Amino acid sequence: MDVISEQRLAAVHPLLADKIRLLAAQLEAQGIVIRVTQGLRTWEEQEALYAQGRTAPGNIVTNAEAGYSWHNFGLAVDVVPLDGSNAPDWNVSHPVWATITKAGQNLGLTSGSAWRSFPDWPHFQLTGNLPISPPPSVRAAYIQGGTAAVWAQTGLNVMPSDVDGEISV
Repeated sequence: MDVISEQRLAAVHPLLADKIRLLAAQLEAQGIVIRVTQGLRTWEEQEALYAQGRTAPGNIVTNAEAGYSWHNFGLAVDVVPLDGSNAPDWNVSHPVWATITKAGQNLGLTSGSAWRSFPDWPHFQLTGNLPISPPPSVRAAYIQGGTAAVWAQTGLNVMPSDVDGEISV
């Protein structure tokens, strides 16, 4: 993964970061290079994105207000394939996007491309059996104890003793 992607992965759940690195390696073996374009988002950043196309200029890019996106808790990332000049290729009708989606789902990630009301092709989240959007209990855990409290509440604990890279889930 490139430096930009690694910087963004540093702020998300370690298991998600590892799965995205594995996704990137599997795709690179097929000649597809991806970049992480979004990782952890502050609630302020989420509100600004939500305002786009509503109360701020631009197109609507999300239906999630602050606290209603797994990005706000380090449990989601957005990725994009890079073209031959290392520029993002946002053409979701290109077959490479289906390859990325399938590979991510095979790693147990939830893909936003499958959402019916607002497909989000670049989006992958580490939520497994959790709801598509964070429930009130997750927002309350965050307010009381931050990201670590959310990870503990969702069963995605990262223990301080996991210094050898093993992750307790």
